Amino acid sequence: MAKISTPSVGVATRGVRGTGPFILSGLSGGHAVFHWFSQSFFVMLPEVVATFGLTGLQVGAIATTREVVSGIIALPGGVVTDMVRRHWGLVLASCMGLFGLGWLIMGVAPVFPVLLLGMAIVAAAASMWHLPAAATLSQRFADRRGSALSIHGVGGNIGDVLGPALTGVLLLALSWRGVLSIYAAIPLLLIVVVFWAFRDIGRTGAQGVRPTGFREQMANTRLAFNEHPRLWGIMIVAGFRGMASVAFLPFLALYLGLDTELGLGNASLGLHIALLVGVGVMATPAVGYISDRVGRKLVLVPEMLALCVLTALLVPFGEGIGLIVILALMGLCFFSDQPILTAAALDVVGPTVAASALGVFSFSRFVLAAGSPIIAGELFDAVGIESTFFYISGIYLLATVVLLMVPLAVSPRPVEEGVQDGEPGV
Repeated sequence: MAKISTPSVGVATRGVRGTGPFILSGLSGGHAVFHWFSQSFFVMLPEVVATFGLTGLQVGAIATTREVVSGIIALPGGVVTDMVRRHWGLVLASCMGLFGLGWLIMGVAPVFPVLLLGMAIVAAAASMWHLPAAATLSQRFADRRGSALSIHGVGGNIGDVLGPALTGVLLLALSWRGVLSIYAAIPLLLIVVVFWAFRDIGRTGAQGVRPTGFREQMANTRLAFNEHPRLWGIMIVAGFRGMASVAFLPFLALYLGLDTELGLGNASLGLHIALLVGVGVMATPAVGYISDRVGRKLVLVPEMLALCVLTALLVPFGEGIGLIVILALMGLCFFSDQPILTAAALDVVGPTVAASALGVFSFSRFVLAAGSPIIAGELFDAVGIESTFFYISGIYLLATVVLLMVPLAVSPRPVEEGVQDGEPGV
C-alpha cells in the first residue's frame, strides 16, 4: 500500500499550514474561487451575447478559447510544475493573480476579441492551478486519493453553486461588466494569502526527488505512459468527457436564458444552474469515497450512462418540473466523475511525474474537446438546441464504450482506518 510521504519540512515548524486538513481545505477553497467566477460567466452569457451581438458560433468560440489555452498550457505546464515543485506556493499565488487580471480584461473589453483575450488568461490561470493542487493531494492522501480529490472537487462545486445563484441576483442591480469588476478584485486581493498558506507545500515529501531538466522530465513522463498502457484509455475517456461537458454548460445557459428558448430571467437561470451543481456538492464526496472502496470503474460506467440518457431526455422533457428533475439527477454525475478519472490515473503514476501526467491528460482533453463547442454551436445555429443535446448525449455514449474496454482495477488498494504518518485521514 502506498504511504503518505514524511514531510521534509516539519509540521511543527510550519504550524497549522503543515497539517492535512489545512492543506485540503485551503486548496479546496482556492478551487471554489476559480469555479465560482468561471461558472458565473455562463449566467452572464445571455447579456454578453446581447452586448456584442454574438452568434451561436461565437458563443462556441468563447468555450473553445478556454479549452485551447487550457490544453496548450497544461502539457508543458505539468512538466514544469514537477520540475519546480519546491516553488509550488509561488505558482499557486501567481495563478490567483492572473485569474483576477483575466476577469478585469473581460470586464472592460470594448470588442469581442479583447473578451477572448481575457478568457484566455482566465483559462491559463485555472489550468495551472489544478496541476500542483491535484499532485499535492494525490501524494498527501495516497490511500484515500479518490476521497481527497473529490473533496477538492466539492470546493469547485460549492463555487459552482454559490456563483451562479449570487451572480443572477447581482445582475438584477448591476451590469455584467459591473459584476466582473467585483470578481476581478477578489483574486487580486488573495495573492498574498495564497502565498502565505502554500509557500512550503511543494517541499513536503520532496526529499529524494532530485531536480530534473525539461527533457528528462518529458522522458520520465513518456516512460510512465509506456509502462502503464491503461493510462491511454483513461485519457481518451477523459477527453470524451471533456468534449461533452464544455459543450453542455454554455448551450444549457442559452437554452435557459434566450427568448427563443425558455427565456428564464437572470435570477431563475442562475438558480437552475445552481441546482445542477448543488446536487453535485452532496454527491461528489460520497461518490469519491465509494470509488476508493469498490473501484473506479464500478462508479464511472453507471455515471457515464446516466449522463448519456439524461442529456437526451432534455429534448422531450426539458421544461417545467421535468427540467428540474433532470438537472437534479444530472447533478449526481456531472461533476463527480472528473475527480475519479483523475484518481484512476494517479493510482498508476508515481509522485515524480504526477503533475506531468495531469498535464498530458489536460492536453489530450484539449485535443479532443477544443472543437466540441464549435460543433455544438453550428448545430445550434443550423438545427436547434435539440441537435446539440443529442450530440452531447452521443459523446457520453462513446465515453462509456471506451471505458468498458479499459482494464481498471475492480477494487483499488484497501483503505486503512485511522491516521498515517501523523497525517489525518480524509
